[in-house]
Parts: sequence; structure tokens; C-alpha cells
Amino acid sequence: MSGQAEKHEFQSEAKQVLELMIHSVYSNPDIFLRELISNASDALDKLRIESLSDETLGYAQGEGKITVRLDPEKRALTVSDNGIGMSRDELISFLGTIAKSGTREFIAAMNEARGNGDLIGQFGVGFYSSFIVAGRVTVDTRKAGTEESWLWDSSGDGTFSIEPGSRDTGGTDVTLYIKERGKDDEDSPSEIKNYLSRWTLREIIKKYSDFVSYPIYLEDSSEKKDAEDAKDEPVNSMKALWIRAESDVSDDEYNEFYKHITHDWEDPMERIVYRAEGTNEFHALLYIPSRPPLDLFYREGAHGIELYIRRVFIMNDCRDLMPEYLRFVRGVVDSEDLPLNVSREILQQDSMTAMIKRGIVRKVLDTLKRMKSDRAEDYKKFWGMFGEVLKEGIVSDIKNRDAIMKLALFEASRSGETSLEDYVAGMKEGQKSIYYIAGGKSETLSNSPKLEAFSERGIDVLLLSNPIDEIWVSAVREFDSHQFASASSADVEIEGGEPSRKDGVSDEEGNDSLVSRVKESLKNIEGFADVEDVKLSSRLVGSPATFVQKGEPISPQMRNFFRSMGQNTPPERRVLEINALHPLVKKISQSDWTDEASKDWTVLLAGLASISDGEPVRNAAAFTSTLEKLLEDR
Repeated sequence: MSGQAEKHEFQSEAKQVLELMIHSVYSNPDIFLRELISNASDALDKLRIESLSDETLGYAQGEGKITVRLDPEKRALTVSDNGIGMSRDELISFLGTIAKSGTREFIAAMNEARGNGDLIGQFGVGFYSSFIVAGRVTVDTRKAGTEESWLWDSSGDGTFSIEPGSRDTGGTDVTLYIKERGKDDEDSPSEIKNYLSRWTLREIIKKYSDFVSYPIYLEDSSEKKDAEDAKDEPVNSMKALWIRAESDVSDDEYNEFYKHITHDWEDPMERIVYRAEGTNEFHALLYIPSRPPLDLFYREGAHGIELYIRRVFIMNDCRDLMPEYLRFVRGVVDSEDLPLNVSREILQQDSMTAMIKRGIVRKVLDTLKRMKSDRAEDYKKFWGMFGEVLKEGIVSDIKNRDAIMKLALFEASRSGETSLEDYVAGMKEGQKSIYYIAGGKSETLSNSPKLEAFSERGIDVLLLSNPIDEIWVSAVREFDSHQFASASSADVEIEGGEPSRKDGVSDEEGNDSLVSRVKESLKNIEGFADVEDVKLSSRLVGSPATFVQKGEPISPQMRNFFRSMGQNTPPERRVLEINALHPLVKKISQSDWTDEASKDWTVLLAGLASISDGEPVRNAAAFTSTLEKLLEDR
């Protein structure tokens, strides 16, 4: 063999492909090292598998390793493995044919990926990410079980050369001659890191390749070592706990891993180990934190799921595998072959992605169900921290809505904290509806005069104090065949139970006159144009008056929330209900009703109705002056 290098051309579009690789496909130059280490790991896997049927390959269990070598003087970075290696023909096939296609269609697909990240399939272009940071790349390789080595050499200019190499054992050395920032390539990113720094490379390896199953060693030719220090320790931990049998991993190891990936100093509240086998295999190791993250209610904050493919880190904040309402869950998902776009930085939406997401969500909800049943106190702590977020799923996840509703806990007027299942189990005889009142704090809602008749009958009412409650209860409408009914509605029917005394409706003479006079007066008082009617109340027991709602029940707090978001709400329609049995109302009905007196009594009743519900008084100035006048006349 002459030793003369053979020169070859890449396929005609290769130059354009490489330019796209350097400037468009990858958003983070660091991943070139991830790709090269992944290729080395694959080469070791292939040698291990082929040696099972061919003992002459000389593979020994535990000898596989990957070495990253630095030579700052030559500006060289080498990724070396003792894996399967490549023959001359394989070098030309694998490295001379970009992505095994190189066609105009491939270029068009990559251009499309720049816009929407929706390429389908795996393209095998990871090796060419080397040209993001290198002006020249060589590959010295020897196929395991052969006597010849070959050297592939290219500057990414559309050509490459092949000549005899120098490796005397099977495996591959990929050497990158790192660009000087802004000098080797006028378009090279000026912010490119110092990839000839031991600490920079260590950081990248720990981030992307920490769980690769072969040891990764880092060597620097510029550092002198004593004989005692000659033995290096691997940079990567190789401790991918999620692929080990759960019985082989201690609680301390699981907790330590949680702290490693979350930077939390407390142990998690719960862990979830999930392994799916069959056609689509994946592993998941998930955690429920023991305290909420600071960005829990910040929608742009990072979610807690890290995605790995065959133990190689792909991305943080993998929103495609965990719904918004479970954004408090932390952990990792490792798939054997999830579809990514060409840069392996964007997860594609396909049936496998959806299948993994369904499995993870079901597993998390089942775990919460067991916690609620078996560890009630722990579950109450969980609900206090994450319940408000989990309830978002009642609206957004129709398929799992029933399961989420069974997990939900609510404050109730009589029973305190309760679930919907317990509420239904405790219904009064003849009660068909699940009653609720929404808007404001639980303490305010529990003291609302609208609940007086329910309390008299011993009927429980859910106190929905969070804005998300009003959204889901208007969307869901029923649970376990029982309709939700708002205690604030003008048309609510109170079912079940027996009152201990007569409600506020009275047939005493003068009440009809009282209602008509108050209704007429409201038309002439500023701030009450939304009051459509006045009637005697069948729900009030100890309060003189209250406002109830006609039509779709939307609390004042919710209306304010929608307005702050720039959204319109239906026109407010209110009814003033009066308790004819209340001593103050009796006194008013028996008083002289001049036009001036009618206005004063009406302002007083309307103001008291607002105050008792914890709402701002409409036309507060008129209410204050009227109250002063009535007290002076007393």
C-alpha cells in the first residue's frame, strides 16, 4: 500500500448541509461532545453484542471505556473508544454520506426544521456537529478483528481524504482541531466556549453524559502527573438509577439522586419508579417534592422533567411529556428511541410521545390516589402545596378528569376539608345536588348569609375560594351523576333536610308593599342598575338582606379577575333578597314610607347586603350619610 491519501468528494449538497449544521440546526454548540460520546458508547455496545457470537473480537466485560484527551498546544480534542471501529468501506459509507441521504430533500427538511422543528426521523448527523467548533476533523479507526486502520480527514469544505491510519487496536479516535474564536471561520460564534479547558469539558460531560454506562476519562497532555496520581477516576457517575431494579437501590441513593437533579436540600415527599416494556420501552424516575418550587405559578418557569435517550441527556424542561397541571413533578424519563428533530433538541409529537405521556400521567395519578388512601396526613400536606395546580387538570385533561376530581380536597361549611366522594356519601336524604359557593376567602364564604338556610337544614356547602374553582365547576357541571348547584343562584332549590325554624318568607301584611317600594327606590339610586329584582327570601335566617345572582353564577372576585386579564364577562344580574322575619326589616316595613324614607331604607338594606357578603358597598358615600342620618334620628 503506497500510503498516498485518497481524496473523495462528499455528495454535491454536503457543503450546504455542513453550513446548516454549523449555523442553524444546533442551538447550543456544547452538544457536539454529547454526540461524539454517544457515538462512542454505541460503538462499545455494538462490540459487546457482536462478541457474543464472535469470540475472536476479544471483548472482555468491563473493559469498554471512552477517553476525552486534550492537547492545548495543538488545539486538539480527541474522543477515543475501544469499540467496534470501522473498516475503510464503512468510513466512506458512514462519514462520506451525510445522513445517508445528502439529497436536496434533506436540505429542504433541515431548512424547514429551522422554522418549526418538526422534522420526522433520526438523521445520523450528530458527528458533523463537530464542525461547529472545529476547523478540521480526523477519524483514526480500526475495525475490531481486523489488522488495518484508516484515517479519515476533512475540513468540512465538501471533500475528505482517506489513508492508512495508526491505531494498533480496535476502536476509534475522533480528533477535533478547535477553531480560534472568530479567526478560523468568519461566521463562527464569538461566544464559543473554551473547549480546550478541562473544566469546561468536565461540566459538559457531567451535564449530558453523566449516566452513559461506560466510564468516561478526561486527560490533559499539558498536566504532569506523579506516578501516585496516574490513576484517573471517571468523570461520569454511570449511576442511572432508573434502569436498575428498585430493590437494588436504597432510599438514600434515590434521595441523593433527587437532590442532584433538583438542587433541593430536602428529601422528596414521594418517588415514582416506572418501567414500561414491550414495543415502546421507557423508564421514568419521578419525584413529588416536599415543598413547592418558587416558580410553581410562573408559567414560563422550567418544568421538572429531564429527557434522556439511552441514558444520554437530551433536554431539560420537557413539557411534551408532562402536562401543565403536573408541573410540580420532578425527575427523568429515559426512552430507548423517542423521535427527535434533526438536532435532537426538540421532541416530536407522535404516537410514542403521546403513549409515554399517558403512561406517566396515569402512574402519577395512581400514586396520588394511594397516598390519599393510605397516608392521609401526607396527602393533606401535598394538597396544601400543590392542590391548586392539580385542579387545573379538571379543566384541561378531560380523559383524566374523573380521577383528578376524586383526588381533589375542598373546604366545606360543615365538614371542614372533604373530598367530593365523601361529600356525596354525607348528603342528606332527598338531596340530589352538590351545593357550592364561590368567590372570596373560605372564612368569608363560610359566613355568607346565603348559607343560612343550608345550615338550618344541616346541608354541607363546598367553599370554592380559588379562581380555578369557578372555572372548572362551570365546565364540569356534575360529579357522580350529581349536579353542582350554586348557593348564590337566585333559582337554587334547597333539597333535603328540615329547617329548625321558618325561613325568611312571611305572609305578614306590609311585606308586598315593602318589596315594591324597595324595588322602585333602587331605580333612582346610583350604583344599583344591575339589580333586576327584589323579593322576599327563602334562604335567609339571621341576616336582613343579601344579593343573589341571576343567570350564570360568576362571583364579583371572578369578574374582577377576568377584567384584570382584559376579558369581558356577561352583564351582572343581581336580585336583592329580603328577610321579612328579621327585626330590622320588620321595623322598616312598619315605618312611614315617604319618598325620602324609602330611599334611606333601601340604601341601608342594600349596603348591609353587600357588607354581609364581604363585598364593597355600592355608592358608599350615600350609605354612610344615610346611616349617620338614621342614627341621629334614633
